[in-house]
Formats: sequence, C-alpha cells, structure tokens
Amino acid sequence: MSEDSSALLSRLQQLQCHFTWDLKKDVDPKILITRLKTDIDFHWSQCEGGSCFYSLLAYCRYLQDQREEALSLLNQSEETIRESYGDESERRLIVTYGDMAWLKYHDGDFAQSQSYCQRVEDILVKYPTGSSGSLLPEVYGEQGWTYFKVSWSSLSKAIECFRKALEVQTRDTEWNAGYAIALFCREQWVFENLQEDEESQATKQLRLALEINPNNAALQCMLAVKLVAYKKYQEADGLVEMALENDPDNPHVIRHSGKYFRNRNRLDEAIDMFTRGLRRDDESDFFHHQLALCYKQKKIAEQFRRPFSNREEVRKWRRICISHLEDAVKIKPSFFLAWADLPLLYAEEGDLSRAEEIFQHCLENLPELEEMLCQTIHQHCGDFHLYHKSNEAQAIAHYTKGLLIPLKKYEWRQCAKVSTRDITKILCYINSVLLLTHAV
Repeated sequence: MSEDSSALLSRLQQLQCHFTWDLKKDVDPKILITRLKTDIDFHWSQCEGGSCFYSLLAYCRYLQDQREEALSLLNQSEETIRESYGDESERRLIVTYGDMAWLKYHDGDFAQSQSYCQRVEDILVKYPTGSSGSLLPEVYGEQGWTYFKVSWSSLSKAIECFRKALEVQTRDTEWNAGYAIALFCREQWVFENLQEDEESQATKQLRLALEINPNNAALQCMLAVKLVAYKKYQEADGLVEMALENDPDNPHVIRHSGKYFRNRNRLDEAIDMFTRGLRRDDESDFFHHQLALCYKQKKIAEQFRRPFSNREEVRKWRRICISHLEDAVKIKPSFFLAWADLPLLYAEEGDLSRAEEIFQHCLENLPELEEMLCQTIHQHCGDFHLYHKSNEAQAIAHYTKGLLIPLKKYEWRQCAKVSTRDITKILCYINSVLLLTHAV
C-alpha cells in the first residue's frame, strides 16, 4: 500500500458511515433489501427516515458486489436529501458522502474518494459538535435507523442513537418518530398483551411523536396497539380508523392495524389485514406468523365451545395455522418464536415424533435466543410432556428451567410480579396440580 493510499485509508476510517459502523446483520440480506425498498416507496419523507434508506440500501448492494447500483442509490440519497431539506442539507449528507468516499476507494478512484472525504471534513468544520466524542444529531439519527433496520440485537443501540439526537433537536419530527418506533418494538417483545396501569415509555413517546406529526398513520396504529393494554378502546378505535383512512395501502399500517384487530379478538378483520399484506409480499414471515396466531385463536375459541365444539372446524383451523407457521420458518429459519408454536400443534395432530424433533431443534438453539423466548420454549416443552406424553417429571423439569431463567435485559418487574422467592411456591402449586391430575 502506497503512502498516499495509506493516508487516505486513515482518513476514511475516521468517517461516520455504514462502512465504519459495527453492523451486526441478523436479518437475511434478501429480506432486508425488500424491507428497505418498501420503506423507500412508503416513507419518502423526513418523518420516518426516508432519505436514510437509500444509503443503507446502497451499502447492502455494495456487499452484494453490485457497485453500480450502490453508486446510483447514493446519488439518489444525495438528491433526496437536497430536495427534502434544502438549505439544511449539508449536515444530513455526512453519512452519504462518507459512504461515497468508501465506495470510490474500493473502486480504486482515490481522487474522488479524497474529494468526498474533504466534503465531510468541511461540513464538520462548519458545524462543530462542541465535543470530540459526540456526533451531529443528523448522524446519530441515521445511525439509529441503520441499527434499527439491520439487527434486532442492535435495537438498544438504535434507541440510544435516537435519544442522543433528541438531546440536541428535541422537537425533530424524524428523530421523535424513530425513537417512538424503536421503543414500541422493544416493548412489543416484552409487554405484549399485558394489562398495564401507567402508560409505558413507548406509549408516551408515541403520543409526543403524534403531537409533532399528527397525520403519521403508522404511528397512529402503533399507539392504538399500545392503548389496548390500558383498555382505552374508544381512543384506539379512532386512531386505527384515521390511519386506515389516511394511508390504507401503507404496509406498516396494514401490519399494525392487523395486530390491533388481533389483540382485540376481532379476528376476521385481522385476517383480512394480514391477507392483504401477504398479497403485497408473499415472502413475509411476519404476515404468515400473524395469520397463524389468528387461526390459533379461532381454534382455541372453538375448543372452548365443548361439548358443542366442531372437531372438523378445530382441525381445519389447526391445519391452516400449521401451514402458515411452516411458511414463516421456511422464509426465516431463525424464527424461533414461530418454531416454538409448531410442536404442540403437531402433537394435537398425533404426530409426536415431529413435535419432539422440533422441540429438540429449539432446545439446541437456546444459548443464542432471548431469555423470554427461552422461557416460552421451556413452557411449551413442559406442556408437551404433561398433556401429550403424561410425563410429569419432565414437565416439572422444563417449567422449573423456564422459571429460573434470569431476565437480565428488561425491566421484568413491569411485566410480571414473579420473584425468586415465589418460585418454590409456584413449583409446589404445579406439583399439587399434577398430583391431582394423576389421582383423577
């Protein structure tokens, strides 16, 4: 490496862009690219990161060795930013110019690479941050959208980036929306379907983001989903109605309004929404999974009609549910939340060997999974051994393992009042129930 190219590489490594951020890409590249294209189509605006998605998509194309398309997308990124922000464009071009500098470097065009490095350096001189360790809010914001899109495991990083951007620009439309969406996604995993007393951080942030931008249909649906936990159904219904009126074809509106209808047990409306989503994107693991959950609820509702339940109806809903879950894990093999639901359904069908095979697959992957998902898998394993294998010892073993998993990453006290001292009592209760069941 020549002295000039070595000096250039050193300058490049100081840039803030997709080439220098530590991006752990959990999402399949094909799925990520499809999502980014959808976001560009429906979020070409300053309120939901529209301009950021061109540069992230360009980086994905670079990784696929499609450099001409990457270059075209970076040019589109610059054009979009200039059209959207006018005189305020420069600060938002830092990441795009950084990506362009790296792309030109890898193409061997060192003169152009140096030129883009210089552009970034000139912008930073013009707009100093006041601290060598801090970034401009526009850079934090784009970093936040990037972490949010590329990896579930980077969600906490995305939240922190949006928070830092808002420390400087507290009423910015885009950063408030990004912060709300990231918080919503984190809480959906932890607190879904739980009754809460005080509105959560995500709920409060969604209200603030809608105060700043009241016509954001996706945020309206997300807030409606959250309001179910507080039984504020009238307000939630109004929000979903407005969202579907304002932006009915937006896939994010379809996604979250469908979830809202499912949480309200309005299953036919939910199925209609998720089916519409699947017609737009037949490779969506999310829509297949949500449809599976809807049909699972239909199956359970029919079973509760005993002795008047229709066995054929139960079987029909169960098989549709299995079909959608199989499609979901085929599209996304790492979708262990969907994998976890399959074994009990196979067991109900009488296919115990297939159920055991899938449970073994889930258990082998436990070290890589989130704590709450591990709990879910152990609970389902316990149910399988209790209700389908009549093995009380194995059932208690799995229930115990689930209860003893420490939920380190979340404020568990907000979603469950189970402490370590309660575990013994719970196990005694489980054991007494099993003994009674055995006696009967």
